[in-house]
Amino acid sequence: MGDYKENQDLLHGTRGTAGPLSHVRIVLVEPSHPGNIGSAARAMKVMGLSRLCLVRPRRFPDPEAVALASGAEDLLGEALVVDTLPEALQGCVRVYGTTARDRHVAWPQGDARAAAVDAWTLARDTGPVAFLFGRERTGLTNAELDLCQMLVQIPTGPVYASLNLAQAVQVLAYELQMAGRQCGIPAPGLPKAGLATVAERERFYVHLQEVLLGSGFLQPPREIHMMRRLRRLFDRAMPDSGEVEILRGILTEIQRWAGGQHTGQSSVMEDRSGDS
Repeated sequence: MGDYKENQDLLHGTRGTAGPLSHVRIVLVEPSHPGNIGSAARAMKVMGLSRLCLVRPRRFPDPEAVALASGAEDLLGEALVVDTLPEALQGCVRVYGTTARDRHVAWPQGDARAAAVDAWTLARDTGPVAFLFGRERTGLTNAELDLCQMLVQIPTGPVYASLNLAQAVQVLAYELQMAGRQCGIPAPGLPKAGLATVAERERFYVHLQEVLLGSGFLQPPREIHMMRRLRRLFDRAMPDSGEVEILRGILTEIQRWAGGQHTGQSSVMEDRSGDS
């Protein structure tokens, strides 16, 4: 009887989600079909995921979403619905953007399996992560991918490469479940906390752009392209919160110096030139 009860708990989802997968957020950006939301919730729950976030869904809540959730209605009831993508990513230390096509901008890329291992490890050792899924017809915009640290593609056959939204969620959810089985034992020496969140990095990028525009380094029409390259540079470094604060402190001092608030700077430079 005990075995039967345990199997029923697993089947109907009455046992809570815990561990690293509880720190993985699935974010659907402007989904247009409520059935896809319900199917995505079912795909998540089967693989142990529970954090669903919807950005400006066209129809939600909706009976069609409930019908296709088929046992994952609790995920729909607990889903976070927000108006902006930054709200959906609040607190995340790393974001993965899914795409079905190659992009002209050179984002770091990985397949679903590599991304899942990376995400699971970070969720275990550092903090929340998120996978972004774009609109059914057009996917994610370049501006939305600017918020991501890795672009993720699901390998398909060469003739027909179109997965619907829920299918894509299912593939990533499966890979995350398998990554947990592969990476379940913590490795020694891994960082336990501290990576800067997406919001902290975004504030730094706004500050950096402000300083570079003021200095004349950033010039149209290459301003957007250059900022994307700088984002990639700092994202690869994976700075922690303290390091981002150091960088912002440097930018603040540059702004003060450029504004003439450090009046002693010119005399110091003259003294140095006299010594030579």
